[in-house]
Amino acid sequence: MASRLGVRLLDGARPAGVGLTDLVGLAVRRNPRRAHLLVSAVLGKHVPTDPRLVYGSGLLLGELVRAGLHGDDPPPPGPFLADALRSAPGAAADLRDHLRAPQHPVEAVVLGYAETATALGHSVADALGGAYYLHSTRRPVMGFSTYGGFEEEHSHATSHLLLPADPASLDRDVPVVLVDDELSTGRTVLNTIEALHAVHPRSRYVVAALVDLRGPADRERMKNLADRLGTRVDAVALAAGQVELPEGILKAGQALVTEIMTHATQRPDETLGSFGVSRVALEWPADLPDGGRHGFLPEHRDRLEKDLARMSDSMASAIGDGASRVLVLGFEELMYAPLRLAEALADALPGVDVRYSTTTRSPVLAVDEPGYAIRTRLAFPSHDDPSDGPGERYAYNVSPASDQQGFDRIVFVVDDVGDTPALTNGLLRRLRALAPTLVATIPARARGSV
Repeated sequence: MASRLGVRLLDGARPAGVGLTDLVGLAVRRNPRRAHLLVSAVLGKHVPTDPRLVYGSGLLLGELVRAGLHGDDPPPPGPFLADALRSAPGAAADLRDHLRAPQHPVEAVVLGYAETATALGHSVADALGGAYYLHSTRRPVMGFSTYGGFEEEHSHATSHLLLPADPASLDRDVPVVLVDDELSTGRTVLNTIEALHAVHPRSRYVVAALVDLRGPADRERMKNLADRLGTRVDAVALAAGQVELPEGILKAGQALVTEIMTHATQRPDETLGSFGVSRVALEWPADLPDGGRHGFLPEHRDRLEKDLARMSDSMASAIGDGASRVLVLGFEELMYAPLRLAEALADALPGVDVRYSTTTRSPVLAVDEPGYAIRTRLAFPSHDDPSDGPGERYAYNVSPASDQQGFDRIVFVVDDVGDTPALTNGLLRRLRALAPTLVATIPARARGSV
């Protein structure tokens, strides 16, 4: 990215004790509207990551939100996040454990952005304790009416829906916290605030992101919107900085993608091996939503906490002995449940390196070069009958145990809407070529279940 496209990351403020360059790497998007992708080291989307680091980072962001809502100074950063990022032994668990101690609940509405920030938003809501959580979705669900919609202008798939089971949960004048993985220009959140404010005005909004890349003009735009609407809008992030983009970056990025794709030789994953696919019955609680697509309440989190150890024990038993490096792979917007299951599995198997990531719609260029954030790519057909029609989906940095960072077991966590023959013939076929694969299916919520 630096030598071929001239893209640079510049560090800024460090509220959590780490810089922008500690939290993200760079990759090339296969997208005509945006040439670069910031690849997070703590999100667990494109890069398999210790799930306790992922959850702990989200809780830390939630603590920054809590401090902002109370008018307090941000909590001292301490060494926890920095130590976890450099893989110090036990540091990821220490980060999470330090932050999940009981706190006084804060009443708020937390909204996370699909698909990348669904688990991050959940984690922020968990940190606040008293928050109602809802994430946007690109999956219309029969029986649920749209509360509002907004556009993510740089995205490859821009339509977002809010589908709360109880719209009255949103119609309250409590702080609204909007959570995304990165705040680039702020246009997405401004569109959201305008849409929400038109339905029901609020007196306070907080924008929370892992990294804040806004320039002075972007910050002024947010201030002007708050003044025009007669509300307050604040922003918090773990780190701030800038992405320095040269002139002509879109054209240069597209040319680089074409060049590399033309000369790349795809390794035929199907010839690597033919391992088995088995299933584990999680016995997911019948009264527990699979996530925040239709709303997630504090009591749902309490219910999940009671069953995590039991479900992770079922996964550990199904994995069996001999595993050394396990990937728990989530499914697009279904990020929080796989994250918490992976976190509990890591606790249950202290001698095993458990990692977490999820599949995605985002097309990114994979280049197997040291230092580049996206080393490998699995492509497969969509398998959940998406409303915008079938399309290609991806899993990044998933490789067999023969590779240095590969896996000898894979656990794929999917909701029942995505557990289809297209999954069996697509993604599962790719995964079973790499390692023995375990499928854990969670029931998607139906109307009236929240």
